[in-house]
Amino acid sequence: MMQGVQIDLISAERLDKLTMMEKIHLILDEVMEGNIVVLEKGLAPEEQSKLIEVTMREISPDGFAGIEMETYPVKEAQGGFLGKLFGGRRPETRLTVIGPANQLKTLRKDKDLISAWVSSSR
Repeated sequence: MMQGVQIDLISAERLDKLTMMEKIHLILDEVMEGNIVVLEKGLAPEEQSKLIEVTMREISPDGFAGIEMETYPVKEAQGGFLGKLFGGRRPETRLTVIGPANQLKTLRKDKDLISAWVSSSR
């Protein structure tokens, strides 16, 4: 049997085909199995909030410890003040890393780097 941590890299194309709850269940099911999930396209703010809400219901003292989630800061919308005023493009979410709280620890995060430590112990 192989030892280690499974990392699932999920494309933006696959995520775009799913509803918000389908995304949340896909992510949470994988993380509850001890896998690290990397989303090519991050979640929208309302999706992140819902993921946290659903996760909180699943936490148990002797079982699931919750999630650790990091995403790159959102790119600023182009077009300046007038673009924002007249409904310019919404900023796009970026890559997101999600894993079990007891296995994934963020060491450093800045505008273009997420450095994390992953433990294979469960």
